[in-house]
Amino acid sequence: MPLAILGVGIAVLFVLIVGFRINSFLSLILVSLFIGRAEGLQFPQVLQSIETGMGGTLGHLAVVVTFGAVLGTWMVNCGGAQRIASVLINAVGRKYLRWAICLSGFIVGIALFYEVGFVLLIPLVFTIAIGAGISVLEVGIPMVAALSVTHCFLPPHPGPTAIAVIYGADVGRTLLYGIAIGIPATIVGGPLIYRFMKNLPSSPPKGLAANKVFSEEEMPSFATSILTALTPVILMAAASVANLTLPAGSTLRAVLAFTGHADMALIIAVAVAFFTFGIGRRIPVLELMDGVNKAAASIAMILLVIGGGGALKQVLIDSGVGHYIQMLMAGSTVSPYLLAWLTASLLRIAVGSATVSALTTGGMMLPLIQSTGVSPELMVLATGAGSVIAGPPNDPGFWMFKEFFGLSVKDTVKSWSVVETVVSFMGIGGVLALAAFGVR
Repeated sequence: MPLAILGVGIAVLFVLIVGFRINSFLSLILVSLFIGRAEGLQFPQVLQSIETGMGGTLGHLAVVVTFGAVLGTWMVNCGGAQRIASVLINAVGRKYLRWAICLSGFIVGIALFYEVGFVLLIPLVFTIAIGAGISVLEVGIPMVAALSVTHCFLPPHPGPTAIAVIYGADVGRTLLYGIAIGIPATIVGGPLIYRFMKNLPSSPPKGLAANKVFSEEEMPSFATSILTALTPVILMAAASVANLTLPAGSTLRAVLAFTGHADMALIIAVAVAFFTFGIGRRIPVLELMDGVNKAAASIAMILLVIGGGGALKQVLIDSGVGHYIQMLMAGSTVSPYLLAWLTASLLRIAVGSATVSALTTGGMMLPLIQSTGVSPELMVLATGAGSVIAGPPNDPGFWMFKEFFGLSVKDTVKSWSVVETVVSFMGIGGVLALAAFGVR
């Protein structure tokens, strides 16, 4: 009965989001109320679970998401993103242009939520393609593949960071494993897969080439741009390495653990960017603060959706659904990693949203981590891999890609949906490979 109620709840979530176009946050809260009450919780208990789930999830993520958005916005607005792309493109030349834009998207995308990164980088992609006289898909496909990989595998992105919070995973270790899995997934899902899409016709909207092309003097240096962009990654990776190699009482390990905490790493990165992307380049403080306001506005709904997912997760736990799933899986030979990927995949196809599918899966799979002893970090990546599969038409990203690249629905399926599916399969393949080698 608990799973039947959960199934009805997910179906209701699908109908609300896809059928009635109800906002994802509102849909998640309504479904949380329905599932909690149907599973036997009294309304005061359901409301308490929703408050606890939202507060617990956003309490860990508000700083990470907000400061990450600020870092990404400043990086684009000051020309740092253009500098990274232009240097890499000049270094490899026309022949390997898609590889350069893929690497650029991977680096820049670490600090940008998917939709935000897409909107901010797409004018630069069009400018590069028009200047080089090539199809916009040749640089567009690698760009979206890189953004998809960073979105589902790499903290401090909100999705994997939120799932790491739910699973109790170490964020730094998740980042290291995510990079190991994400690099081959980006390569296959971007530059390599484009070979099968080169004949697809595309026509970007007029006037969408970058309206601000920075001169050499206006952009920060390549070293400044890339080091500032990667500051949170470096700090979190250093903390994870220190945790694995230094003794427990080491002062250096304690310092690196503090600076490598996701919240602190983003705060430090924004402080660095305030100088390197801001006042160090004589950009007025008021202009920088305007970027902060725009960044906060851009991620407000993202935060609410993540909070809604946390609420649903808590309702599933408090109502006993998670424990019921744990009992069903007792003695099962199905890999928990594969089960997490499959569950997230089905939810992704049903509701469209990668974030919603990942967070809902997190609430369902948490008991399996506690009972099976599998790596919570690899479970984060397995869930993230499933959450991007298919790129279905009920995902806003599907239509964003279609309209910006001027594709038909059929050709969008042949391009966008294929990229998302390749990234998903590469992700779960990487997780299973790491698990087979005994990675914990």
